[in-house]
Amino acid sequence: MIKKMLSNVFAVFVIVIVLALIIPLNRIWGGALIDFLLLINISIAIVILLMTMYIKESLEFSIFPSILLITTVFRLALNISTTRGVLQDAWAGNVVATFGNFVMGGNAVVGFIIFIIIVITNFLVITKGAERVSEVAARFTLDAMPGKQMAIDADLNTGAITDEEAKNRRLKIQREADFFGAMDGATKFVKGDAIMSIITALVNLIAGGILGMVMLGMTFGDVLSTYFLLTVGDGLSSQIPALLISVATGMVVTRAGTEGSFNQDVKAQFTRNPTVMYITGGTVLALMAIPGFPKPILFLIGFSLILFGFQISRMLKREHLELALAAEQAAMDEMEAIPGAGSAGEEGYYRNIDNVFKLLSIEQIEMEFGYSLLHLVDEKSGGSTIERVVLFRKQFATEMGMVFPSVRMRNNPEINPNQYLIKIKGEEVARGEILTDHYLAIDNGDVGNPVEGIDTIEPAFGIPARWISEDKKVMADVAGYTLIDPVSVMITHLSEIIRTHCHEILSRQDVKTMIDNMKETNPAVVEDLIPQTVSIGYLQKVLAMLLKEGVPIRDMETILESLAENVSSLKDIDIAVEYVRQSLKRTITRRFSEANSLRVITIDPRIEDLIIANIKKSDRGSYLALDPEKVRQIMDGANDAVEKVRDVVPQVIVLTSPVVRVYFKKMIDQFIQGITVLSYNEIDNTVQIQSIGNIANS
Repeated sequence: MIKKMLSNVFAVFVIVIVLALIIPLNRIWGGALIDFLLLINISIAIVILLMTMYIKESLEFSIFPSILLITTVFRLALNISTTRGVLQDAWAGNVVATFGNFVMGGNAVVGFIIFIIIVITNFLVITKGAERVSEVAARFTLDAMPGKQMAIDADLNTGAITDEEAKNRRLKIQREADFFGAMDGATKFVKGDAIMSIITALVNLIAGGILGMVMLGMTFGDVLSTYFLLTVGDGLSSQIPALLISVATGMVVTRAGTEGSFNQDVKAQFTRNPTVMYITGGTVLALMAIPGFPKPILFLIGFSLILFGFQISRMLKREHLELALAAEQAAMDEMEAIPGAGSAGEEGYYRNIDNVFKLLSIEQIEMEFGYSLLHLVDEKSGGSTIERVVLFRKQFATEMGMVFPSVRMRNNPEINPNQYLIKIKGEEVARGEILTDHYLAIDNGDVGNPVEGIDTIEPAFGIPARWISEDKKVMADVAGYTLIDPVSVMITHLSEIIRTHCHEILSRQDVKTMIDNMKETNPAVVEDLIPQTVSIGYLQKVLAMLLKEGVPIRDMETILESLAENVSSLKDIDIAVEYVRQSLKRTITRRFSEANSLRVITIDPRIEDLIIANIKKSDRGSYLALDPEKVRQIMDGANDAVEKVRDVVPQVIVLTSPVVRVYFKKMIDQFIQGITVLSYNEIDNTVQIQSIGNIANS
């Protein structure tokens, strides 16, 4: 029964609003009904204001534009009812009379002036400001939609989010655009309500005065005391809720760059820097030197500010100490994980030589963090780094056909607090530095008005970027920057390192696991080839060579079948890999083509003939024996061709004949990094090849 009543309460509320427009509520129950509705109006306004202070983002109160419309109409309906009471009976209930007496304070002129100031303040300051902010927020939100969509696509491509999360984030962006668009129009209701309040006050005052003097025979003094009081009371009974709603509107549309409720944000941001409180308190105390200022009050305020700054300083030191202790405890827990280790039993533990050998084991992939980044890793503190690594492992396995091992994450107190290290097999291969309370802004060439920030270099791809503070996020979005959060910066860097070094990480045990899984679905091809013809070690080398050039190894069946069909070429592993690559032409084509088109740099036939003529064969395979001067000339021509197209294509691809590919790839890797070399036999016939450059002797 209660649920049914609650589901219909708003429909009943709208009916009450309509009835209030036509029924003389001031004459029902001796004016008690109009008093009840006026107090309900004030209560609703207080509830709405408090709700806007406790939401974390605007969409948590997405029905606010509709609520704004309903409350505005309700307030106008009550205004009409009270105006009817003022003009008909010179009485509009106890609430109106009380408001009038309270503000008038025994002086009709002063009371009316105060009322006018309140009305104009609501109209010119709060309502106009909320209207302008709503208009700008709506425009900025719509302008920022393409950039936000690009950021979602980037996170989806790097595996930072799933398809479902991407769908939810796109839906949220659409809802934000709809919400701020609705707010842009809804603020016009508040503005119109403020104007209507002024008009109603003038009508009550002028028309009431005329009616009182002409029809009721009142003296000018009686008219002044009666209708001034009712006008001020009527106006305040509607203006106070209108003022609260206007403030609530401003609170909603100004919720930008925040992570918590208004109360949480105020506490967090005002207790961030004690120096501000010290300086302000000192300034207030210095004002005591000016004659005439109330010195006790200045001393109280200044001393309170300095004391507040001292408390903030103590709180920040305590937080830093807790963070350091947490890092130390984590290190101790890591040490205690070794049986027998510790201050007391360490010597006895390592007396056993087998325990010493355990120290020789190394992690395949490691990440080490400065203490300022530990909260990004700690799941108990809300860190999402581990979760993002897991998502990337899933995406990498689907894309490349390889499952990389777990990433060992640990604290490193010896590095910069904002730095992180990435290690492969115990050796550092990359490091980066991030600011946890900033966003990395990348200019894709569309930025017209640069936003101030800290210039830096994006660690994964080495492109210029800058760190933008959270309060400038919306501004950077509108300016056209691509914004990346700190965790995504680290995960993107880690993903590129893993893609670059995955051929080193692939172990024989990993290959054996792949083969064991394949036996369950296709045992014939495995038993026919492994281990009689191809050993696990040989297959590992083949797969590593494919991964090194970015070729997925997910189609293990085709790889094994290709090796089985070209048994005579197994002695030369380079040639065997070339045959495998040709059997994976569809995979390679999909990997490197775009929109069924492949833009490539070709090689002058004379260079190919020169390379073929200098291929030498030995018992261990074949190799290129080319004069160093010729190599220099070819690489100079290659470098010129690559530089001309590097800004045109995202991935530079060189297309060669099948015989030349492997030798040219080995040669160009010594001089130019990151160049993909394909042969004609590795490209599907359905793809359109477009030559955008040519390599010739310089």
